[in-house]
Amino acid sequence: MAIVVGVASLSMGSLTISPLHAVSSAFSGLLHPVIAANADIGSEVVRTLRLPRTIAGFACGALLSLAGALLQILLRNPLADPYVLGVSGGAATFALAAMLLMWPVWAVDAASISGAVVAVSIILLVARRAFGRGAASGIAGAGAATPNLLLAGVVLASGWGALITVMLSLAPDNQLRGMVFWLTGDLNGVTQAAPALIALAVALAVAMPMAPKLNVLLRGEVLAHSLGVATQPLRLRIIVVASVASAAAVTTAGTIGFVGLVVPHLIRLCFGNDQRMLLPASVLAGGTLTMAADLVARSALAPIQLPVGALTALIGVPLFIWILLGRRHRG
Repeated sequence: MAIVVGVASLSMGSLTISPLHAVSSAFSGLLHPVIAANADIGSEVVRTLRLPRTIAGFACGALLSLAGALLQILLRNPLADPYVLGVSGGAATFALAAMLLMWPVWAVDAASISGAVVAVSIILLVARRAFGRGAASGIAGAGAATPNLLLAGVVLASGWGALITVMLSLAPDNQLRGMVFWLTGDLNGVTQAAPALIALAVALAVAMPMAPKLNVLLRGEVLAHSLGVATQPLRLRIIVVASVASAAAVTTAGTIGFVGLVVPHLIRLCFGNDQRMLLPASVLAGGTLTMAADLVARSALAPIQLPVGALTALIGVPLFIWILLGRRHRG
């Protein structure tokens, strides 16, 4: 499915290109850049515009889904998503401040990364103190630290949101549209997908070996401790992976909502809650959903482009309501 959506993303848009031509152009651009430099306009569009955007869309959706799946385990809350800890808010606040100051694109990216680092540092400080005190109080205390971490994330996200509102109110009209598009999630103009792909590879390399321990952690603190799982280091590792994944996605494409919230739920309905299956399946499904949303965003009203974050919200809201109604009906 991901391959089909990816080929469609390369082929469709304001300029329609045959799937075979699109795929050959993408491979020629990757493997034979000298030949690609003399290609026709269709190949140039695929190589310079659609290919980086498609790969970045997949990577960002995959990162958000992975982060959402991990945070829902950590916080034991089905409403947890990559933005619940305020990482995206920090990245967005710093990036919008750079845009307001009219810094160049590379500086905006650097500011976004800096904001994510600041937010992650605050959350890690809270987590170390919360889980440290919880571990000193025993198993029950460690479990009670989780709501404190969730509350800290919600408060931090609210603070970032207030700063974003202030900056949007101060922004001149000629900058406001670009800032709002970035804030709602926008893959337009993405030329480098490598950073998001590298972040995805690193996050998966760290997260997948944790899957058996995550399955144990889901059964409760008492069982995890009795089986020798060090829950405090495991929780901190989850926070780091989820935060880095969220930061990489936000830095690349802005704030794309509902992917990290809805996709893990849908995967659980299909494959159960075994993290060895859930994590890679969430990565594939999240990347595919984001690619599909971006394809619709730039094709539905072409040449007008919609923010991809708005499309993921329009898809995610009814899906999540359907999930909740289905659970209530079964209950």
